[in-house]
Amino acid sequence: MCGAKFNWRVKPAMAVTAFAAALLCSPAHADTEPGNAEITVVRPLSFVIDDNLDFGSLIPGTTAGTVTMAPTGARTATNGIVLVGGGHSPATFSGQGTFNQRVDISLGANSIFINGPGAPMRVRTFVIGSTPTAVLTTTPLRFRIAAANGIFTFPLGATLEVGANQAPGKYTGNWSITLNYF
Repeated sequence: MCGAKFNWRVKPAMAVTAFAAALLCSPAHADTEPGNAEITVVRPLSFVIDDNLDFGSLIPGTTAGTVTMAPTGARTATNGIVLVGGGHSPATFSGQGTFNQRVDISLGANSIFINGPGAPMRVRTFVIGSTPTAVLTTTPLRFRIAAANGIFTFPLGATLEVGANQAPGKYTGNWSITLNYF
């Protein structure tokens, strides 16, 4: 009935019904929201980063302290640093080799500095999620691929050194991790 002409000389009950139908045919309103879709594709003897190491947001203390991001995603702070909100995560990686293949994993450096509007902050003590967790250094740490299909994942945490009254803003830096398949 939308867009139909109405004859108002019809019976009152029909006129009300026709009028209600016309109201229901008001122009449609559409809204669009963006969405994200992600996938990680790995090939044999490769690995990729799924999530970056993110310490989240914090309010610095009046004395220097640390924020530790565990491979499990748990986040702790020392010396009056207040952890704010969510958005924090360990780095996570996915890869593929073959069942029971030996893999050596190491860092490019044992610590890095992240830079922003204030003094640089040091990131150190990288810890790979394993059972038990193991501190990851430039010296290779060995593991064997346990999955029959050769696919593996692992998280990586670290400790951030925060200065007293650290200047607000976003701080970023780069680090490297190497996997050698044997």
